[in-house]
Amino acid sequence: MCVKRWQVDCQAGFKFVWFYVDFNLKISNFASVAGHFLSSMKRKMKKLMLLVFSLLLLGVSCKKPATKQQVYHPTPYKIKIPFGFPGKLNIPADNPMTVEGVNLGRFLFYDGRLSGRIVPDSMMSCSTCHLQRRSFEAGIDNARFPGGIVRGIRGKRTHHVMLPMINLVWNFNGYGWNGFLYPGNPDPNMRSLEDMVRIAVTSPVELAGDTTQVKNLFQSIPGYPELFNKAFGSKTVTFKNIEKAIAQFVRTLISANSKFDRYMKGSVQLSQSELHGYVLFTTENGADCFHCHGGYGNPLFTTNLFYNNALDSVFTDPADHFAITGNPVDHGAYKAPTLRNVELTGPYMRDGRFKTLEQVIDFYSSGLHNSRYVNPLMHHINDGGVRLTPIEKKDLLSFIKTLRDDSFLTNPAFSRPDKFPDGK
Repeated sequence: MCVKRWQVDCQAGFKFVWFYVDFNLKISNFASVAGHFLSSMKRKMKKLMLLVFSLLLLGVSCKKPATKQQVYHPTPYKIKIPFGFPGKLNIPADNPMTVEGVNLGRFLFYDGRLSGRIVPDSMMSCSTCHLQRRSFEAGIDNARFPGGIVRGIRGKRTHHVMLPMINLVWNFNGYGWNGFLYPGNPDPNMRSLEDMVRIAVTSPVELAGDTTQVKNLFQSIPGYPELFNKAFGSKTVTFKNIEKAIAQFVRTLISANSKFDRYMKGSVQLSQSELHGYVLFTTENGADCFHCHGGYGNPLFTTNLFYNNALDSVFTDPADHFAITGNPVDHGAYKAPTLRNVELTGPYMRDGRFKTLEQVIDFYSSGLHNSRYVNPLMHHINDGGVRLTPIEKKDLLSFIKTLRDDSFLTNPAFSRPDKFPDGK
C-alpha cells in the first residue's frame, strides 16, 4: 500500500516541478512589467517546492509492509492400533499428537538439561532412569542405581520403585503405584501424563528443578525455539509445552510385537512349556494371573487397576491406594503393572522386595499373607497361594518370557537422538 502511494506522489511531484519550470520561464518574459510582484511569487513558489519535496521524501521513507511470519501446520501423528489392542486412546483434547510434538518430546526426554542445569554432574533427564533397553525402567543391573533402586539428582531415593513406561496411552485409571494422578482428581494439576512431567522435573527426589529456570534454559539453546514453533506455533518456550511434548513422545512408547503377539497372529508357535504356562496363567485352578494381568482378551497384560495382592498383612505405607481414595478396601492396594517385558523390569513389587521373577512366582505359589483387605480376586488366599509344582513354575516362567518385545527395546524411534538441536 505504501509503495503504491509513493508512486502516485512521485508522479504528482514531477508534474508540479515541470509546471514550476514552465511558469518560471514565462515569468521571466514579464519581469520588466511586474518585477517586484513576480519576485515575491518566486519566493513563495520556492517555499512551496521545498514543501513538495519534503512530502516526496516522506513517501520514499514509508516502510514496506512487514513480511508475515511463516505459519506452521503440525503434521498429525496417527497411532496405529496393534492387533487385538483397545481402540480407545488416552489423548487429551488440548494436546493432540503431532509429528513435530513427538520429535520435540524425544529431544527433551533425553536432554540432561531438563533439570535446568548445564553442569555435567547436575544434569538429569527422563532417560537417566528410564532406559529403553529395560523397557524404560532403570533395571536391576543398573550401574548408577544398584539393584534398580533409583535416586534423584540430590541423592534421595523415590518412595516406590519404578513402573515400566510402556503402553501408557491406554491407561485411563491413574498413574503411579497408588494412582495419585488420575483424570477425576480434584486438583487439575494432578491428572495426566503432562502433569507427571512437571512432577518429575520439580520433585526433590527426582530432577529437583525449577520450571521457570528450565524453560528459560531451553529458550536460550539454539534450535529449540524453532522446534517449539513447529510443534506449537510459537518460538517462546513455555513449560506447559515442554510437558505436552514429552507426554506426546511417551504416548508413542507402544510394545506389541512379542513372541506371544506373533503367536496370536499365527506367525510363530509356542513351545509345549510356553503353552502350558499360558494355560496356567489364564485359569483360576492354575496360576490364576489373568484377573489382574489380562491375556489374549486384554493384551495390555494389566487392567491398570489397584489390588491388595496379599503382599503384607500390616499396612504402614502412607502412599498406597487408600491414601488416594480414602476407601478402607484400598489399604495395601497398588497398581497391577503390565507384564510385557517384565523379564527386564525388576526389582518387583512397589518396594522392590523381589529381585527375580522366580521369587515372584514363589510368592504367589505359597507366600500370600491374609488380611481383611485382600482383594477377592485372590482366590487361593486360604491356601497361602496357588500351590504350583516345580514344573508348573518353570512353565509359567517360560510363558511370561514370551511377553518380551525386543523390537520395542531397540526401536530407533524411541532411542536417544544422535545429537540435540544445538549440535551437542
